[in-house]
Amino acid sequence: MTKKHRAGNQPSSREPLPKLSRQTWPLYLQVALRTIKSLIYYGTGFAIIAGAFAVGLLGGYFAGIVDNTAVPTKAAMTQTLNNVDTSTRLYYADNVEIGPVKSDLIRDTVKLSAVSPWLQKAIVSTEDEDFWTNKGVVPKALVRAVITELTGLGGQTGGSTLTQQVVKLQFLNSQTTFKRKATEIVLALRLNKYYTKAQVLEEYLNIITLGRNNKGQNIAGVQTAAQGLFGKNAKDLNLAESAFIAGLPQSPSAYTPYENTGAFKRDLTPGLNRQKTVLFRMYRAGTITEKQYQEARGFDLKAAFLQPGSANDTSHSSSYVYNMVESEAKTILGRQLAKADGHTAADLAKNEDLKATYEKEAGQQLTTRGYQVHSTINKQVYDAMQGVVAQYKGTFGPTYTNYVKDPTTGGYSQVPQPVQNGSVLLDNQTGAILGFVGGTAGEINHIYTKRSPGSSIKPTVVYGPAVENQLIGSKTMLADFKTNFAGYSVTDYGGVILNKFVDATTALKNSYNIPAVNLYNEVMKKVNVKSYMQKMGVTSLTDDDYANLGLALGGAKYGETVQEAAGAFATFARGGTNVTPYVIDKIVDPTGKVIYQHKEQPRQVFSKATSYILSQMLHQTVTSGTGTTAGGNVAFNAANLIGKTGTSNDYKDLWFIGSTPGITMASWMGYDNNNGANHVMNSSGSTINQRYWAALANAAYRYIPDKFKVNAAMSQPSGVRAVAVNSQTGEKNGAVTIGGTTLNLTGPTTTSLYYNFTPGVTSAQFGIGGTAQNYADFWAGLNGSADKPEQADASSSSSSASSASSPSSESEVSSSEASSEAAAPPE
Repeated sequence: MTKKHRAGNQPSSREPLPKLSRQTWPLYLQVALRTIKSLIYYGTGFAIIAGAFAVGLLGGYFAGIVDNTAVPTKAAMTQTLNNVDTSTRLYYADNVEIGPVKSDLIRDTVKLSAVSPWLQKAIVSTEDEDFWTNKGVVPKALVRAVITELTGLGGQTGGSTLTQQVVKLQFLNSQTTFKRKATEIVLALRLNKYYTKAQVLEEYLNIITLGRNNKGQNIAGVQTAAQGLFGKNAKDLNLAESAFIAGLPQSPSAYTPYENTGAFKRDLTPGLNRQKTVLFRMYRAGTITEKQYQEARGFDLKAAFLQPGSANDTSHSSSYVYNMVESEAKTILGRQLAKADGHTAADLAKNEDLKATYEKEAGQQLTTRGYQVHSTINKQVYDAMQGVVAQYKGTFGPTYTNYVKDPTTGGYSQVPQPVQNGSVLLDNQTGAILGFVGGTAGEINHIYTKRSPGSSIKPTVVYGPAVENQLIGSKTMLADFKTNFAGYSVTDYGGVILNKFVDATTALKNSYNIPAVNLYNEVMKKVNVKSYMQKMGVTSLTDDDYANLGLALGGAKYGETVQEAAGAFATFARGGTNVTPYVIDKIVDPTGKVIYQHKEQPRQVFSKATSYILSQMLHQTVTSGTGTTAGGNVAFNAANLIGKTGTSNDYKDLWFIGSTPGITMASWMGYDNNNGANHVMNSSGSTINQRYWAALANAAYRYIPDKFKVNAAMSQPSGVRAVAVNSQTGEKNGAVTIGGTTLNLTGPTTTSLYYNFTPGVTSAQFGIGGTAQNYADFWAGLNGSADKPEQADASSSSSSASSASSPSSESEVSSSEASSEAAAPPE
């Protein structure tokens, strides 16, 4: 037994081996372990220090925001809170009211005492369970905002108290930047200080958006929701109905049971499940008993919902001025909201979704914030212009009827297509839009539609840059001979080619095409035309447009808007600077604070000298050129009136733009040509447009004669050089060498205006454009004999060796696609 006992005490071969101590590990493992531990310690320490530094930095940033946040007074906050259903009001100039901003959002306000206790409890349990005891904010909101800013995670901070949500909806917007969150917290603390919890809850219940009702209308406020979903007042809602409404604010569009037509959604599950979540939170918070919870879950909500109905016509006025002012105000507010969140105008231009988000937010503010939007539109002028278009539109041209197929029914409906008009009247000094015509029918505002400008673009894209860059003077000769630029050829009106040199003023006033193309061919080699046009506010032209010779005649992919064209042309009347046309003067909040004020930002485009020279040239358009109909029909002094006509291919677009020293007005006519139509104006369209332009100008002049400044002649700037030049060559008389023979050129002279330079004595090739043969023919014709050039005398010269008589008045057409320009009718 002793041996067995001893044997039993012997170690078993199955017992574990002794553990290997760390000191017995291989050296490389010990080193690796120590290295890893060190990295962990240092990394942890660095993270703690960096985190503390970041939190401190953002804490300081938050403190800075708090310190710089202008906290409104209680009176100001009360006024804002009372604007639950107060729409923005729109105004003409001089505080003449246009009307309130209308919205498809319907809302009925209600006192807290008239809201079911079940609904009050459901809202608090779901949105802010500590509402009755917190200070308007909870610490986790600030911590969450800091973490979001540090990590970039969690773009939607969420978890706002009811008080913060009231601030966001009534004082700020729904964007969630750190700065906005900090401001929200500051205002929430102030709101909690000034008002009772009951007042805050009542405000929330009246402003929150809650989806759609059974008529498909957007609804806000619990009273409107109770009536639109269940056909009862908010005070009569039961627990199940209350829980459903309380669940809507998280995602109204997802949980609402109705489509925008008022019909039931195919799947009501999301909203029904959300109601159950609300009920559970109420039960968990002890707000309701288990029995109440189970009974409410078993309630048949589908049966309680109202059956689909139809809304009354709630479409707002189609007034052009209402739509224009509201749209511009929405754009301005949208940019302000975006800027507050760190987005630039360029960001919005590149991201349509981002732009739409902010403009949607701005639209909501316009319907709820009670702003005052003051426009520049003079009501008397606007009404007078509408009277003129009503009187004249019957003369514009025939109204066609298009038959459009309805993709749903397969049937066809008749759609009238009248001649449309877009006209805009600008104050040259400020850029303010004083009046406009948006169209002859429909709701599209045609001062914003892009159309081919025809030759109305010649002063800004061709002649202005040419004078500014000392390529020409007012009497510089331009070639009007048959041309072919790598397959691109052009004629003047009626297919005519003048076969002679014409001076720049004559070419511009009669709107000859070939001289303009020859000049633009030189301009585009030496000048960045795009920079000039962009300074004048024209942004719709493409790089391909600028590289295309057809742009000299208005050939462009998209064209210009009427507002752009008017604003650019006004540059000459302003003396070379440009301001962007605008329609919103200021926006004022309910407290009287100006939250937006338009500020002029003049841009230098041309010198005063160039503007003066172009004005002298363009005045000839209305006295003896293509614009004589307009010049002859105005009822005011036209001594300082300048203008330019424009006609695109096949008379699709007709233009007249004119300026006095005080105002600029552009008028475009044409068909919209929707649904594949291809209607054009008739051959007398330009004359009709000019008479109409004069009637609009006369109507406006009756109310604002001082704005026109018709007697304010532009004084000649010091940079203008008036030079006597040979009337046939556009350069000075003197000795000229022709084919190795020198002759003394004499004869009649004319005054040519130049910007800060003086031309030399006539050279053999004195003009812009033309071939060597064209010049040889000129000199032969000028002398009367090719054999004795030394006897040449300009005083006895004929015109050119081969010339065609030209019409007394011509217009022009344009096309970036056509290889040969069809010509427009006499004007």
